[in-house]
Amino acid sequence: MENDIVSREEWLQARRALLSREKQETRLRDENRAARRSLPWVRVDKQYLFETADGNASLDDLFAGRSQLIVYHFMFGPDWDAGCTGCSFLCDHVDGTLPHLNNHDVTFVAVSRAPVDKLNAYKRRMGWHFPWVSSHGSDFNFDFQVSFSHDDLAGSEVFYNFTNLPANAAFDELPGLSAFYRNPEGEIFHTYSSYARGPEELIGTLMILDRAPLGRNESATMNFVKRHDEYEAPATGSCCSH
Repeated sequence: MENDIVSREEWLQARRALLSREKQETRLRDENRAARRSLPWVRVDKQYLFETADGNASLDDLFAGRSQLIVYHFMFGPDWDAGCTGCSFLCDHVDGTLPHLNNHDVTFVAVSRAPVDKLNAYKRRMGWHFPWVSSHGSDFNFDFQVSFSHDDLAGSEVFYNFTNLPANAAFDELPGLSAFYRNPEGEIFHTYSSYARGPEELIGTLMILDRAPLGRNESATMNFVKRHDEYEAPATGSCCSH
């Protein structure tokens, strides 16, 4: 791709035209956020049990005393050796948000089907601090359409991202994000879920790349991403050195 080289005045005219489109996008995003907050809720009556480093925990326990819970459905199957690269990329952006979320009465928790010992080992490798629990032995991942059994995948279709997909286009684990609310009476409600590229806005690196001259520079969605300890060592020196 080669961009036109123009005068500052021509650039300003093109930039103003793009600004108009960006403002439309911002207004539409605000409208979608309002619609998201207005979605009806579903009461969660089913009991779920999770494995944590401190023992078993219920869905209620995951709120950690707050009224709102964000669950990131992290792709890490029971027999996997490491967590999903894309999910790891997203979760690299979480730790810095935790004090702000907690202060806003929101708890963030990642949930995967891998046993908690595997999760903790990978968490140490990545240097993360956010809460991460295992739903191994629970229906949680299956009920929220992010995990699929061998029988599911042997069939013709699976239900993911609110539609039926060909089973041969799915995997045993897929990503997603779900939100829950707990009222003063202790009732829990499922308020929102998002799948596939839905949680992409949580990935600040992508939002920065979208403003870089070459953008994401990808041939397929996030195909440039590696786990942060798998990139080649950066060249010596610094842009700020003298």
